[in-house]
Amino acid sequence: MVESRRVTLKDIAKSLGVSVNTVSRALADKDSVSEDTRAKIKAEAARLGYVPNSMARSLVLGSAMTLGLVITNPSNPFYAQLISTIEQRGRTHGYSLMLLVTEESPEVDRKAAETLLRWGVDGALVVPVQGEGEHWARLPESGIPMVCLNRDFPALDLDFVGVDYHHASFQATRHLIEGGARSLCLLEEDLPISPVAERSAGFRKALTEAGITSSEDPVISVPTRRRESLALPWEPADAYRLAQDIVNRGDLPDAVMVGNDYFALGVYRALTEAGLRVGDDVLVGGFGDHPFSAYLSPGLTTVRLPAAEIGTAAVDLLLQRIRGNDGNAVAEKRRERCELVVRASSRASKGTTT
Repeated sequence: MVESRRVTLKDIAKSLGVSVNTVSRALADKDSVSEDTRAKIKAEAARLGYVPNSMARSLVLGSAMTLGLVITNPSNPFYAQLISTIEQRGRTHGYSLMLLVTEESPEVDRKAAETLLRWGVDGALVVPVQGEGEHWARLPESGIPMVCLNRDFPALDLDFVGVDYHHASFQATRHLIEGGARSLCLLEEDLPISPVAERSAGFRKALTEAGITSSEDPVISVPTRRRESLALPWEPADAYRLAQDIVNRGDLPDAVMVGNDYFALGVYRALTEAGLRVGDDVLVGGFGDHPFSAYLSPGLTTVRLPAAEIGTAAVDLLLQRIRGNDGNAVAEKRRERCELVVRASSRASKGTTT
């Protein structure tokens, strides 16, 4: 068996009878090498299968040219689009991406921070497992700029780019109220994270402003994250069982809001099995505008999240910090507005922008 070996600059130089420095300058597109020589060197490098040593290049440049991205669960459609946008935006500026997944584990979250510190990435984009966040504060203290995505640490002086969940939830709930709903409930995730708190607060604000009160808490927690496996971020079966309970109690609300569109799948099934018509007997509103939402029957009214806008804004802010063009700027907190996509589940025909 022939042992393979990485092609080096020395191999290219030997093959063409030129110096290693000439090869290095040609591959780096330095002006000190003629166009003819540069073309020959690049052609020979391609023929030999030369691949630049990124680690060596990092030592020379003093930069890893790598951005760290920490995501809780990449199967979440919002995060999947976020990953794609960030990777493309970073690549445009010459950066590779190191992706770490925490699956909502505080321990893995802490290890992710240690990994980024150990590898010396140029900057980090982080969807944190909220709680104690001091381990993330170590990154900027060590000279690694960091931007929080989707979840913020208000007590820490960290940049943040995310969704204006409060405003979006308020507008979606108000839309259902304007459609005739006078009793509403919200099926929400049971995680102690800021998006859940903000959606719940926006929902409650809409009820309060409309003068709608309830003897019971209208926000119902869905225990969807209490499993050993977190391969999927949400499970429709949990919302299905809760919706069945609501139907069986006979205290049916005029409208049901859900914290994500997967929950709507469970709600639709429970209502349909009970002989109820979504959009007529009960209005339903969702969050996420996942690919299946438009193809439900009836189509689901839902909030479309600005993943691409958030990913682009986050990378641009991080690169600004990396380049140090902002002096001693204070941490920025950016919240992107969402679009309410109105479909037949709320008995309306026109969409509005929130």
